Amino acid sequence: MKAKPRSAALVAYKALTHALAPAVPYFLARREARGKEEAARVSERLGVSSLARPEGPLVWLHAASIGESLSILPLTERLIAAVPGLHVLVTTGTVTSARLMAERLPSGAVHQFVPLDHPDYCTRFLDHWRPDLAVWVESEFWPNLIILAHERGVPLALVNARITKRSWRSWKRAPAFIANLLSRFRLLMAQDRASAERLRDLGAAHVEEPGNLKHDAAPLEHDAAALAHLRAATAGRPLWLASNTHEGEERAAAEAHLALAPAHPGLLTVIVPRHPARGAAIAAELAAMGLAVARRSSGDDIGPDTQIYLGDTLGEMGLFYNLSGIAFIGGTLGAQGGHNPFEAARLDCALVTGPSDFNFAEAYAAFEKGGAMLRIADGTALPVTIGRLLDNETERQRLCRAAFEIVNADSGATDRALAALLRLLPQGAERSGDA
Repeated sequence: MKAKPRSAALVAYKALTHALAPAVPYFLARREARGKEEAARVSERLGVSSLARPEGPLVWLHAASIGESLSILPLTERLIAAVPGLHVLVTTGTVTSARLMAERLPSGAVHQFVPLDHPDYCTRFLDHWRPDLAVWVESEFWPNLIILAHERGVPLALVNARITKRSWRSWKRAPAFIANLLSRFRLLMAQDRASAERLRDLGAAHVEEPGNLKHDAAPLEHDAAALAHLRAATAGRPLWLASNTHEGEERAAAEAHLALAPAHPGLLTVIVPRHPARGAAIAAELAAMGLAVARRSSGDDIGPDTQIYLGDTLGEMGLFYNLSGIAFIGGTLGAQGGHNPFEAARLDCALVTGPSDFNFAEAYAAFEKGGAMLRIADGTALPVTIGRLLDNETERQRLCRAAFEIVNADSGATDRALAALLRLLPQGAERSGDA
């Protein structure tokens, strides 16, 4: 696909980001105060890297947040194994994803925060890292960073691309803008057919459909000792999990608990909010409903009278999915579009979701078609559906088996993405160390 010259809209965007530069220190300070930036690494957001560039070829992978960064871990490992001396730089934009990458990136890969999309910051970043290949994951487009990398001759790839109906409608209001950006990618690989069709409609000339990288991800990790402790604390008690919840869904889960408790003595409801920083507010809301709440972030133990266990910690979703055999997937009762169903399905959970699924529409449809997911129309149906699974172990196990079969069918998405990226990586690419 031949790249077009910068459109008038892109020129205007660049001018706007220049004009907003004086506000950046205040913007970053405010984010830091809210826990959304790491004070020791805030300079990375200005393109000032905290690590030296290693010798040899380097692939840069940009993933917006936790879900995207976890999905590329297998791809990162295979890239490093496939090319002797290759290094991988992973950038993300959130503190939570940075902490997870620090724990899980393989040897040969490092993490940095992505610079803010200002031409000067992006230039500093690119001058320092000089990538041989730049890979963008899913749907986060930073125009200045994309254009500057492309103008340096860096091959650009978009993998596991996800374009929701909502984002497609937004981009349709600026067709020349998005078409120009897409023209700069040598490789575009969509995670599903709907995203591929939307990319083509937005101006992409050639889009491949290799499958969804999240389909190939390894099961979420967990601390074995912590799981043993929680299992001992909950032994003999019926329990279920509401995961990745957003505002309003915690109340729906709490109301479901109150409705179910009389028929299920000792019932424990585990709630894991999508944003752990909301833990204190959630605990206060549920306590006001008369519920006994224990918070994991506070080190609270689960006692015999605990009704709600709030998993308001980072990176422990694997622990909670292993603990709970029934999982309501949050972000599906509101307008958030749902969250990753594969994680729960890999860990022996029966899946329950609400109607909103545009982030994973094709995956949710596959689970439903395969008899591996129960869908509810709204929060009022939650106690009925959860109660049905608490009362019927045979049905719960059937749902678990069906979901497990779906997620463990080898999609080949990672292998196909790897092969395509290796074709883009300049053969024998050599780079000196940090200047």
